[in-house]
Amino acid sequence: MQFHLVDRIEQVEPGKRIVTSKALSLAEEYLADHFPAFPVMPGVLMIEAMVQAAAWLVRIEQDFAKSMVVLTTARNVKYTYFVKPGNILRCEVEVMEIGPEKSRFKAAGYVGDRQAVAGRIELRSFNLFDENRGPASSDESIVAQLHQRFELVGGPAALASANPV
Repeated sequence: MQFHLVDRIEQVEPGKRIVTSKALSLAEEYLADHFPAFPVMPGVLMIEAMVQAAAWLVRIEQDFAKSMVVLTTARNVKYTYFVKPGNILRCEVEVMEIGPEKSRFKAAGYVGDRQAVAGRIELRSFNLFDENRGPASSDESIVAQLHQRFELVGGPAALASANPV
């Protein structure tokens, strides 16, 4: 199962920062088990929401050259507030470094003005073909899907407002 934890890109400053949002609904399948009497977003998915936000910064900076952007390290993660159905998790991610393969970020997630999670994350970007994990057509297909998702979450509009003509 794949979780899409960025509903909207609110703001983006390429190479610097991004702000995304995820509206948590009681319809989220994982909430049935976490926890039935007190449904809250699992901490690992809070981190994943920050990872997905940071991955958009990597893709923008690399002009969608890599099909895969994955978490390698999460450090100094602190949870301070529950994210419950009806809440909107706003992720704010700042670039520390975006390299050709390795990138580092400072990230935090908020519900309103309350910080729910914070930490430092490191991501690795690569193509499946370069790692002998599949044909180049796999990378092309994935990148095409990522371009579509970027449109759906408002990426081009966020970029346009960051770079007024």
